[in-house]
Amino acid sequence: MKVITLLLGLLGTVNVFAQSPLYDVKDGQLRLTTEGALHFAQLPLKCMQHEFPYKTGIVFSDASLIKAPKDYHPAFYGCYDWHSSVHGHWMLVRLLKTFPDLPNAALIRKKLAENLSQEHINTELLIFRGKENKGFERIYGWSWLMQLQTELLTWDDPLARQLSRNIAPLAGLFNNAYRDFLKKIAYPIRVGEHTNLAFGLRLAWDYALVTNATNLQASIKETAMRFYGNDRDCPASWEPGGYDFLSPCLEEADLMWRILPAGDYQKWIQAFLPGLFQPDIQLFHIATVNDRTDGKLVHLDGLNLSRAWCLYGIAKHAGQNSAAIRDLATKHLQAALPHVASGDYAGEHWLATFAVYAMTVEY
Repeated sequence: MKVITLLLGLLGTVNVFAQSPLYDVKDGQLRLTTEGALHFAQLPLKCMQHEFPYKTGIVFSDASLIKAPKDYHPAFYGCYDWHSSVHGHWMLVRLLKTFPDLPNAALIRKKLAENLSQEHINTELLIFRGKENKGFERIYGWSWLMQLQTELLTWDDPLARQLSRNIAPLAGLFNNAYRDFLKKIAYPIRVGEHTNLAFGLRLAWDYALVTNATNLQASIKETAMRFYGNDRDCPASWEPGGYDFLSPCLEEADLMWRILPAGDYQKWIQAFLPGLFQPDIQLFHIATVNDRTDGKLVHLDGLNLSRAWCLYGIAKHAGQNSAAIRDLATKHLQAALPHVASGDYAGEHWLATFAVYAMTVEY
Protein backbone atom coordinates (compact mmCIF):
# COMPACT_ATOMS: atom_id res chain seq x y z
CA MET A 1 0.00 0.00 0.00
CA LYS A 2 2.84 2.40 0.86
CA VAL A 3 4.50 1.82 -2.54
CA ILE A 4 1.16 2.39 -4.30
CA THR A 5 0.75 5.67 -2.45
CA LEU A 6 4.23 6.73 -3.47
CA LEU A 7 3.59 5.86 -7.09
CA LEU A 8 0.33 7.78 -7.15
CA GLY A 9 2.13 10.80 -5.77
CA LEU A 10 4.82 10.43 -8.37
CA LEU A 11 2.30 10.28 -11.18
CA GLY A 12 0.80 13.55 -10.05
CA THR A 13 4.20 15.20 -9.90
CA VAL A 14 5.35 13.80 -13.21
CA ASN A 15 2.36 15.46 -14.91
CA VAL A 16 3.95 18.79 -14.08
CA PHE A 17 6.87 17.80 -16.30
CA ALA A 18 4.76 17.13 -19.41
CA GLN A 19 4.36 13.42 -18.61
CA SER A 20 8.13 12.75 -18.71
CA PRO A 21 9.30 10.09 -16.22
CA LEU A 22 12.00 12.18 -14.58
CA TYR A 23 12.36 9.84 -11.63
CA ASP A 24 11.09 6.56 -10.24
CA VAL A 25 10.95 4.69 -6.93
CA LYS A 26 13.84 2.43 -5.97
CA ASP A 27 14.22 0.92 -2.50
CA GLY A 28 11.66 3.37 -1.16
CA GLN A 29 13.51 6.44 -2.50
CA LEU A 30 13.02 8.67 -5.52
CA ARG A 31 15.77 8.07 -8.07
CA LEU A 32 16.61 10.07 -11.17
CA THR A 33 15.95 8.58 -14.61
CA THR A 34 17.84 9.28 -17.84
CA GLU A 35 15.01 11.61 -18.88
CA GLY A 36 15.33 13.43 -15.58
CA ALA A 37 19.08 13.71 -15.95
CA LEU A 38 18.67 15.26 -19.40
CA HIS A 39 16.03 17.65 -18.06
CA PHE A 40 18.08 18.88 -15.10
CA ALA A 41 21.35 19.08 -17.09
CA GLN A 42 19.83 21.87 -19.17
CA LEU A 43 19.89 24.27 -16.21
CA PRO A 44 23.65 24.43 -15.48
CA LEU A 45 24.37 24.16 -19.20
CA LYS A 46 22.28 27.26 -19.68
CA CYS A 47 24.09 29.29 -17.03
CA MET A 48 27.67 27.98 -16.65
CA GLN A 49 28.91 30.33 -19.38
CA HIS A 50 26.29 33.00 -18.76
CA GLU A 51 28.30 35.95 -17.46
CA PHE A 52 25.62 38.26 -16.08
CA PRO A 53 23.85 38.81 -13.74
CA TYR A 54 26.69 37.97 -11.36
CA LYS A 55 27.06 38.45 -7.62
CA THR A 56 30.66 38.75 -6.51
CA GLY A 57 31.76 38.23 -2.94
CA ILE A 58 35.41 39.20 -3.11
CA VAL A 59 37.16 42.03 -1.29
CA PHE A 60 38.73 44.55 -3.64
CA SER A 61 42.21 45.16 -2.30
CA ASP A 62 42.85 47.78 -4.97
CA ALA A 63 41.51 49.00 -8.30
CA SER A 64 43.05 46.09 -10.20
CA LEU A 65 40.02 43.93 -9.45
CA ILE A 66 37.51 46.42 -10.78
CA LYS A 67 36.88 44.45 -13.93
CA ALA A 68 34.56 41.77 -15.24
CA PRO A 69 34.22 38.80 -12.84
CA LYS A 70 35.13 36.49 -15.73
CA ASP A 71 38.62 37.96 -15.64
CA TYR A 72 39.30 36.76 -12.09
CA HIS A 73 36.89 33.79 -12.12
CA PRO A 74 37.44 32.37 -15.63
CA ALA A 75 36.36 28.87 -14.56
CA PHE A 76 33.42 29.74 -12.30
CA TYR A 77 31.98 32.98 -13.63
CA GLY A 78 28.51 31.72 -14.61
CA CYS A 79 25.35 30.76 -12.74
CA TYR A 80 25.11 34.03 -10.78
CA ASP A 81 27.84 33.40 -8.18
CA TRP A 82 31.00 31.39 -7.62
CA HIS A 83 29.64 28.57 -5.49
CA SER A 84 26.59 28.00 -7.70
CA SER A 85 28.89 27.72 -10.70
CA VAL A 86 31.10 25.23 -8.86
CA HIS A 87 28.28 22.93 -7.85
CA GLY A 88 26.70 23.25 -11.30
CA HIS A 89 29.94 21.77 -12.68
CA TRP A 90 29.79 19.06 -10.03
CA MET A 91 26.25 18.22 -11.09
CA LEU A 92 27.19 17.80 -14.73
CA VAL A 93 30.05 15.47 -13.80
CA ARG A 94 27.73 13.43 -11.56
CA LEU A 95 25.21 13.12 -14.39
CA LEU A 96 27.84 12.01 -16.91
CA LYS A 97 29.09 9.38 -14.48
CA THR A 98 25.62 8.11 -13.64
CA PHE A 99 24.15 8.35 -17.14
CA PRO A 100 27.06 7.97 -19.60
CA ASP A 101 24.73 7.73 -22.59
CA LEU A 102 23.09 11.12 -22.13
CA PRO A 103 22.18 12.58 -25.54
CA ASN A 104 23.98 15.84 -24.69
CA ALA A 105 27.08 14.20 -23.18
CA ALA A 106 29.38 15.61 -25.88
CA LEU A 107 28.20 19.17 -25.18
CA ILE A 108 28.63 18.71 -21.44
CA ARG A 109 32.17 17.40 -21.93
CA LYS A 110 33.04 20.32 -24.19
CA LYS A 111 31.84 22.93 -21.71
CA LEU A 112 33.54 21.25 -18.76
CA ALA A 113 36.83 21.14 -20.65
CA GLU A 114 36.52 24.78 -21.66
CA ASN A 115 35.83 26.07 -18.17
CA LEU A 116 38.07 23.80 -16.09
CA SER A 117 41.32 24.29 -17.98
CA GLN A 118 44.61 24.44 -16.12
CA GLU A 119 45.01 28.08 -17.08
CA HIS A 120 41.59 29.00 -15.71
CA ILE A 121 42.13 27.20 -12.40
CA ASN A 122 45.52 28.88 -11.98
CA THR A 123 43.81 32.24 -12.35
CA GLU A 124 41.13 31.23 -9.84
CA LEU A 125 43.88 30.45 -7.32
CA LEU A 126 45.09 34.05 -7.31
CA ILE A 127 42.02 35.33 -5.45
CA PHE A 128 42.35 32.78 -2.67
CA ARG A 129 46.06 33.46 -2.24
CA GLY A 130 45.48 37.15 -1.64
CA LYS A 131 45.46 38.34 1.96
CA GLU A 132 41.99 39.88 1.78
CA ASN A 133 40.27 36.86 0.20
CA LYS A 134 41.68 33.87 2.03
CA GLY A 135 38.22 33.30 3.50
CA PHE A 136 36.32 33.89 0.25
CA GLU A 137 33.62 31.21 -0.17
CA ARG A 138 34.35 29.66 3.20
CA ILE A 139 32.66 27.21 3.94
CA TYR A 140 30.16 26.47 1.19
CA GLY A 141 32.19 27.16 -1.92
CA TRP A 142 35.29 25.42 -0.57
CA SER A 143 33.24 22.33 0.19
CA TRP A 144 31.56 22.14 -3.21
CA LEU A 145 34.91 22.51 -4.97
CA MET A 146 36.21 19.59 -2.93
CA GLN A 147 33.07 17.63 -3.83
CA LEU A 148 33.69 18.39 -7.51
CA GLN A 149 37.21 17.02 -7.14
CA THR A 150 35.86 13.95 -5.33
CA GLU A 151 33.48 13.32 -8.23
CA LEU A 152 36.26 13.63 -10.80
CA LEU A 153 38.65 11.38 -8.88
CA THR A 154 36.05 8.60 -8.67
CA TRP A 155 35.21 8.70 -12.38
CA ASP A 156 37.22 6.37 -14.61
CA ASP A 157 37.35 8.60 -17.66
CA PRO A 158 40.19 10.41 -19.50
CA LEU A 159 38.43 13.76 -19.24
CA ALA A 160 37.96 13.30 -15.49
CA ARG A 161 41.63 12.50 -15.02
CA GLN A 162 42.64 15.65 -16.88
CA LEU A 163 40.18 17.89 -15.06
CA SER A 164 41.10 16.49 -11.66
CA ARG A 165 44.75 17.28 -12.35
CA ASN A 166 43.74 20.81 -13.28
CA ILE A 167 41.64 21.29 -10.13
CA ALA A 168 44.07 19.59 -7.74
CA PRO A 169 45.94 22.78 -6.71
CA LEU A 170 42.71 24.55 -5.75
CA ALA A 171 41.32 21.51 -3.90
CA GLY A 172 44.65 21.14 -2.11
CA LEU A 173 44.57 24.77 -1.06
CA PHE A 174 41.11 24.27 0.47
CA ASN A 175 42.28 21.09 2.20
CA ASN A 176 44.97 23.07 4.00
CA ALA A 177 42.69 26.08 4.58
CA TYR A 178 40.02 23.85 6.12
CA ARG A 179 42.44 22.29 8.60
CA ASP A 180 43.78 25.70 9.56
CA PHE A 181 40.26 27.08 10.00
CA LEU A 182 39.07 24.13 12.10
CA LYS A 183 41.95 24.62 14.52
CA LYS A 184 40.78 28.16 15.19
CA ILE A 185 36.99 28.06 15.17
CA ALA A 186 35.68 28.16 18.72
CA TYR A 187 31.95 27.60 18.12
CA PRO A 188 29.84 25.73 15.58
CA ILE A 189 28.05 27.66 12.85
CA ARG A 190 24.43 26.55 13.10
CA VAL A 191 22.66 28.46 10.34
CA GLY A 192 20.46 27.50 7.41
CA GLU A 193 22.58 29.10 4.70
CA HIS A 194 26.04 28.92 3.14
CA THR A 195 28.18 28.98 6.26
CA ASN A 196 26.53 25.97 7.91
CA LEU A 197 29.50 24.06 9.28
CA ALA A 198 27.99 20.57 9.40
CA PHE A 199 27.07 20.59 5.70
CA GLY A 200 30.54 21.77 4.74
CA LEU A 201 32.21 19.14 6.88
CA ARG A 202 30.10 16.42 5.28
CA LEU A 203 31.29 17.34 1.78
CA ALA A 204 34.88 17.79 2.96
CA TRP A 205 34.68 14.37 4.62
CA ASP A 206 33.92 12.74 1.25
CA TYR A 207 36.99 14.43 -0.22
CA ALA A 208 39.18 13.38 2.71
CA LEU A 209 38.16 9.73 2.33
CA VAL A 210 38.66 9.60 -1.44
CA THR A 211 42.05 11.33 -1.32
CA ASN A 212 43.17 9.47 1.81
CA ALA A 213 43.75 12.85 3.48
CA THR A 214 44.12 11.41 6.96
CA ASN A 215 45.00 14.75 8.55
CA LEU A 216 41.82 16.29 7.20
CA GLN A 217 39.77 13.27 8.32
CA ALA A 218 41.15 13.61 11.82
CA SER A 219 40.47 17.35 11.88
CA ILE A 220 36.86 16.91 10.73
CA LYS A 221 36.20 14.12 13.20
CA GLU A 222 37.68 16.06 16.11
CA THR A 223 35.65 19.15 15.21
CA ALA A 224 32.41 17.20 14.78
CA MET A 225 32.81 15.47 18.12
CA ARG A 226 33.81 18.71 19.86
CA PHE A 227 30.81 20.64 18.58
CA TYR A 228 28.12 18.00 18.12
CA GLY A 229 29.03 14.87 20.06
CA ASN A 230 27.09 15.84 23.18
CA ASP A 231 24.17 17.60 21.49
CA ARG A 232 20.67 16.67 22.60
CA ASP A 233 17.13 17.79 21.72
CA CYS A 234 17.84 19.92 18.66
CA PRO A 235 15.20 22.71 18.52
CA ALA A 236 13.66 21.53 15.26
CA SER A 237 10.49 23.52 15.97
CA TRP A 238 12.51 26.69 15.37
CA GLU A 239 13.01 25.69 11.76
CA PRO A 240 12.79 26.84 9.10
CA GLY A 241 14.20 30.33 9.02
CA GLY A 242 12.83 32.51 6.26
CA TYR A 243 15.96 32.26 4.09
CA ASP A 244 17.02 28.68 4.88
CA PHE A 245 18.12 26.21 2.24
CA LEU A 246 19.77 23.91 4.79
CA SER A 247 18.35 22.51 8.01
CA PRO A 248 20.72 23.10 10.95
CA CYS A 249 19.33 20.09 12.83
CA LEU A 250 19.24 17.68 9.90
CA GLU A 251 22.63 18.64 8.45
CA GLU A 252 24.23 17.91 11.81
CA ALA A 253 22.38 14.61 12.04
CA ASP A 254 23.43 13.68 8.50
CA LEU A 255 27.07 14.44 9.24
CA MET A 256 27.24 12.42 12.43
CA TRP A 257 26.38 9.02 10.93
CA ARG A 258 29.62 9.39 9.01
CA ILE A 259 31.58 10.16 12.16
CA LEU A 260 30.14 7.84 14.81
CA PRO A 261 30.12 4.02 14.91
CA ALA A 262 26.70 2.64 13.96
CA GLY A 263 25.55 1.77 17.46
CA ASP A 264 26.73 5.06 18.89
CA TYR A 265 24.98 6.96 16.11
CA GLN A 266 21.66 5.26 16.78
CA LYS A 267 21.81 6.30 20.43
CA TRP A 268 22.95 9.80 19.48
CA ILE A 269 20.24 10.47 16.86
CA GLN A 270 17.44 9.29 19.13
CA ALA A 271 18.60 11.75 21.80
CA PHE A 272 19.27 14.53 19.29
CA LEU A 273 16.02 14.33 17.32
CA PRO A 274 13.59 12.28 19.43
CA GLY A 275 10.68 13.61 17.37
CA LEU A 276 11.81 11.48 14.41
CA PHE A 277 11.04 8.37 16.40
CA GLN A 278 7.40 9.04 17.19
CA PRO A 279 4.78 6.91 15.40
CA ASP A 280 3.51 10.03 13.60
CA ILE A 281 6.42 12.36 12.83
CA GLN A 282 5.39 15.97 13.39
CA LEU A 283 8.76 17.56 12.65
CA PHE A 284 9.85 19.26 9.43
CA HIS A 285 6.65 20.15 7.63
CA ILE A 286 7.06 21.08 3.97
CA ALA A 287 8.47 24.60 3.64
CA THR A 288 6.32 27.11 1.73
CA VAL A 289 7.68 29.42 -0.98
CA ASN A 290 5.60 32.52 -1.69
CA ASP A 291 7.76 34.14 -4.37
CA ARG A 292 10.11 32.16 -6.62
CA THR A 293 11.44 35.31 -8.24
CA ASP A 294 12.96 36.38 -4.91
CA GLY A 295 16.47 34.97 -4.62
CA LYS A 296 16.25 34.61 -0.85
CA LEU A 297 12.70 33.32 -0.49
CA VAL A 298 13.27 30.65 -3.14
CA HIS A 299 15.91 29.20 -0.82
CA LEU A 300 13.07 27.28 0.79
CA ASP A 301 12.67 25.11 -2.32
CA GLY A 302 16.29 24.14 -1.74
CA LEU A 303 15.51 23.45 1.91
CA ASN A 304 12.89 20.87 0.95
CA LEU A 305 15.46 19.18 -1.29
CA SER A 306 18.28 19.22 1.25
CA ARG A 307 15.97 17.97 4.00
CA ALA A 308 15.18 15.03 1.74
CA TRP A 309 18.78 13.94 1.32
CA CYS A 310 19.41 14.30 5.05
CA LEU A 311 16.32 12.29 5.94
CA TYR A 312 17.19 9.50 3.50
CA GLY A 313 20.64 9.23 5.06
CA ILE A 314 19.28 9.32 8.60
CA ALA A 315 16.64 6.69 7.74
CA LYS A 316 19.31 4.27 6.57
CA HIS A 317 21.38 4.63 9.74
CA ALA A 318 18.87 5.45 12.50
CA GLY A 319 18.00 1.85 13.36
CA GLN A 320 14.34 2.63 14.13
CA ASN A 321 11.37 4.21 12.36
CA SER A 322 13.27 4.10 9.07
CA ALA A 323 10.20 3.72 6.85
CA ALA A 324 8.46 6.77 8.32
CA ILE A 325 11.62 8.89 8.09
CA ARG A 326 12.09 7.79 4.47
CA ASP A 327 8.48 8.67 3.68
CA LEU A 328 9.03 12.14 5.10
CA ALA A 329 12.06 12.53 2.83
CA THR A 330 10.02 11.52 -0.20
CA LYS A 331 7.28 14.02 0.64
CA HIS A 332 9.86 16.81 0.70
CA LEU A 333 11.25 15.75 -2.68
CA GLN A 334 7.82 15.50 -4.24
CA ALA A 335 6.97 18.99 -3.00
CA ALA A 336 10.15 20.58 -4.38
CA LEU A 337 10.88 18.85 -7.68
CA PRO A 338 8.14 20.55 -9.75
CA HIS A 339 9.68 23.94 -8.91
CA VAL A 340 13.34 23.28 -9.78
CA ALA A 341 12.80 24.60 -13.30
CA SER A 342 10.55 27.48 -12.35
CA GLY A 343 11.44 29.69 -15.28
CA ASP A 344 13.11 32.27 -13.05
CA TYR A 345 16.89 32.60 -12.75
CA ALA A 346 16.66 33.18 -8.99
CA GLY A 347 16.14 29.46 -8.44
CA GLU A 348 17.10 27.86 -11.72
CA HIS A 349 20.79 28.73 -11.44
CA TRP A 350 21.26 26.38 -8.46
CA LEU A 351 18.25 24.22 -7.51
CA ALA A 352 18.96 21.47 -10.05
CA THR A 353 22.15 20.64 -8.15
CA PHE A 354 20.17 20.01 -4.98
CA ALA A 355 17.62 17.87 -6.84
CA VAL A 356 20.30 15.74 -8.50
CA TYR A 357 22.23 15.35 -5.26
CA ALA A 358 19.12 14.21 -3.40
CA MET A 359 18.28 11.60 -6.01
CA THR A 360 21.76 10.22 -6.76
CA VAL A 361 23.78 10.38 -3.53
CA GLU A 362 24.70 7.09 -1.89
CA TYR A 363 23.80 6.72 1.78
